[in-house]
Amino acid sequence: MGGGAWQTARAELIATSVIVRPAVNDDIAAVSRIERESFSDPWSVQSLRTSLNPERMRFLVARSVVANDGSETELLGYVIALLLSEEAEIADIAVSAAARRRGIGGLLLDAMLAEAASRGVLTMYLEVRESNSAARALYDSRRFREVGRRRGYYHRPSEDALLLRRDLGPT
Repeated sequence: MGGGAWQTARAELIATSVIVRPAVNDDIAAVSRIERESFSDPWSVQSLRTSLNPERMRFLVARSVVANDGSETELLGYVIALLLSEEAEIADIAVSAAARRRGIGGLLLDAMLAEAASRGVLTMYLEVRESNSAARALYDSRRFREVGRRRGYYHRPSEDALLLRRDLGPT
C-alpha cells in the first residue's frame, strides 16, 4: 500500500473510532488534565470554560467511541481557535499522552481547518515552540509555512515561537 493510501486507510480507521464534536462544559475537566500534562504554562480551567461561549471561538474535542453502540468514552484531545472574519488563529491544541502518534492531532486540526473555511476564513495562523518537532511536522503536513518568529515568547523554559500561516482559500 503506497504512503497516500496508507494515510487514507489510517484516517478512515481513526474516523470509525473517534468522534470530533464541539466541546461542552462536561469536557473541561478532561481538557484541563490534558492541558496540564502537555504544557509547562497551561491555560486555567476558567480560560478553557470561557472558550466555550464567545461568538468567535471554536472549541472542538476528540473522543473515543465504542464501536457497537456509538457511546463516547475518553477525551483524546482538543483544539481551540479564534475566528476573526477572514483570519483565524489556532490558540491551543493538544492530545493526551496516551493517544499521541495515532493521528488524533491531525484529525482535530483538519476538523478545525474545515470549520474555519466553512465560516469564510481565508488564512489560519498559529504559534509553535521552535523545539516542538512533532507539532512542527504535523503543521508542515497540513501546509502551514513559517512567516515569523516571536523571540522569547514561551516561558518555562524561555524559547522562541515560530509563527506559521496557512491559506485556506482556493489553491
